Amino acid sequence: MTVTHTGKAARRPAAAESPGAGVDLAAVAAATAAAVGSLRSSQHEQGWWKGELATNVTMDAEDLLLREFLGIATPEVTVPAARWIRSQQRADGTWATFHDGPGDLSTTAEAWVALRLAGDDPAAPHMRAAAEFVRAGGGIEASRVFTRIWLALFGLWSWDDLPNLPPELILFPSWFPLNIYDWGCWARQTVVPLTVVATLRPCRPLPFGIDELRTGSGPEPHASITTLAGVFQRVDTVLHAYAKLPRNVVREHAMRRAAEWILARQEADGGWGGIQPPWVYSLLALHLQGYSLDHPAMRAGIEGLDGFVVREQTPDGEVRRLEACQSPVWDTALATAALLDAGVARDDPAVLRATDWLLGEQITAGGDWQVRRPGLEPGGWAFEFANDVYPDTDDTAEIVIALHQVSHPDPDRVHAAVQRAARWTTGMQSADGGWGAFDADNTSVLPTKLPFCDFGAVTDPPSADVTAHVVEMLAVLGRGRERECRRGVRWLLDHQEADGSWFGRWGANHIYGTGAAVPALVAAGASPRSTAIRAAVRWLEDRQNPDGGWGEDLRSYREPEWIGRGESTPSQTAWALLALLAAEEHDSPATQRGIAWLVDTQRPDGGWDEDHFTGTGFPGDFYINYHLYRLVFPVWALGRYLRRQVPAVPDAPTASASATATASNGNGHSTHRSRGNGAGTPGGTGARLTSSPGADTARRDGS
Repeated sequence: MTVTHTGKAARRPAAAESPGAGVDLAAVAAATAAAVGSLRSSQHEQGWWKGELATNVTMDAEDLLLREFLGIATPEVTVPAARWIRSQQRADGTWATFHDGPGDLSTTAEAWVALRLAGDDPAAPHMRAAAEFVRAGGGIEASRVFTRIWLALFGLWSWDDLPNLPPELILFPSWFPLNIYDWGCWARQTVVPLTVVATLRPCRPLPFGIDELRTGSGPEPHASITTLAGVFQRVDTVLHAYAKLPRNVVREHAMRRAAEWILARQEADGGWGGIQPPWVYSLLALHLQGYSLDHPAMRAGIEGLDGFVVREQTPDGEVRRLEACQSPVWDTALATAALLDAGVARDDPAVLRATDWLLGEQITAGGDWQVRRPGLEPGGWAFEFANDVYPDTDDTAEIVIALHQVSHPDPDRVHAAVQRAARWTTGMQSADGGWGAFDADNTSVLPTKLPFCDFGAVTDPPSADVTAHVVEMLAVLGRGRERECRRGVRWLLDHQEADGSWFGRWGANHIYGTGAAVPALVAAGASPRSTAIRAAVRWLEDRQNPDGGWGEDLRSYREPEWIGRGESTPSQTAWALLALLAAEEHDSPATQRGIAWLVDTQRPDGGWDEDHFTGTGFPGDFYINYHLYRLVFPVWALGRYLRRQVPAVPDAPTASASATATASNGNGHSTHRSRGNGAGTPGGTGARLTSSPGADTARRDGS
């Protein structure tokens, strides 16, 4: 992907003199039409949408370290990547994990090492400032395990001082505690290759050290033996002693099994899981097991990373950054549903192109999810271009909601796809009545207590946002009274927070969760006047910003005082509005002020600016700025608002192929999400990598 550097555009004139003074419906209709036009213009000719998925500079730092380790670093990659890393450093010398967030020790340390690799002088002011921040925070000794693994690869940290990851985990049966299927799919695909890397303990020294980042402090004392964490810390000591013994036949067998497991899950685009962590660690594991850079699996994996690269021309020169994941299936589902809610015809060419593309992406092969649901027929969708072993219930629910409204020339084909998807999604319900994203009943607490797990979610339990989307899907399909839907409704009601909100697992945060739960509950039959819905409305009204918008800082995952608080953003304002509109608050002051905020902050080109991250990868640790969110969710909210209000606007635009803001014929749709995870497909690299070059190229070039 190549983008052109531009500044922010000027805002459109205000829709009303002041928020709450009354919304100019003609201005709302015009804003909706402009936004629909902007969304249409970003559709790929094949039918899909894909906005950039921005994260933080650890992606770029680790990419440079990977290339150095494999011996494939080049100036053509290093120079623009280093320029990007420098451009993201803040005035205090730090790097953060999200826009305007606090400096992050591990991210800053990795950026510092990557810039040393690129030739930056440690005495330069920007490098000294970064090193001072790291030391003040406890030094490299206080960094996360992943950071210290990267350092150990180059002899900058001792493998003896890292948690042990025995490859024998791959041999545990699925009923045994701590088997690999107790981990979430993203963690599972990361842990398996890391067991190989940690067992082989490679060291390829660099021509510099990192004393500037050290404090000399010793390790933290073990937790109490009466806690799970304390028990596992002591088990880790035993495992380190075992690892020093000569490799026995069991360990050798486990290493081979791990390599086979990795190869079986390589995707058509050369990657693993469609996300950076399992991708890079799988390449490292195979390389260390003797797979040459010319081996088809290695070659495809390295080349596949190029499809995740974004190059941009800036005043300082070209920059190069790496997307941690790509979201075309998710983006296409959201864009299609938003257009339909904005009044675009159900047989509009853009809608039909998106439908045909989505139908071609439905996954009818098995995957790791079958470990917990062996008798379930496949039929879901994944998040990415290529991630067939890990379809997810969240994408699938949103796609079904969109496809259910489409007027397609082959309705039987659409109906069959919808019904198959609904059966699969329903069958993925967990025992407690909720839905996780990728697996059913992925709720073990044991992986979370391991010394290795100091970063990110490692399991996939049911969440409010995913459960809400599935409940809404079932309601839209007329299955709201069925047992599975009623259990999902009960799960949502049981997990409503005391303040009336819902936690957001895959988006930031309580605004996201609430914006998903309220429309789902109403669609499933809850009265907008019910206690749960009224509590949610009061919470949203209380959290509305003085400017009329809504925002929630990502610090809310760790610091409760930030819950529902933050600078107003287009996506979060739209999520709040979707909840209020579902609660029949169309004419309330809060809704009017929120709509006015969206209209007032729209750019002349129909889009919105959104520097703040509103997507969540791992709560508390890893966040995402989905570039399409700033457009698709405002379209959705404005369209739903106009669906009730537009009859009073005589000059409202019609549902034409140019842009529209009229009422939709569809039922309620879901509202949002953010995520990027997955895995490959059992069945081996061979068949996946020998598919038609045209098809693979189309997918890789999807950026």
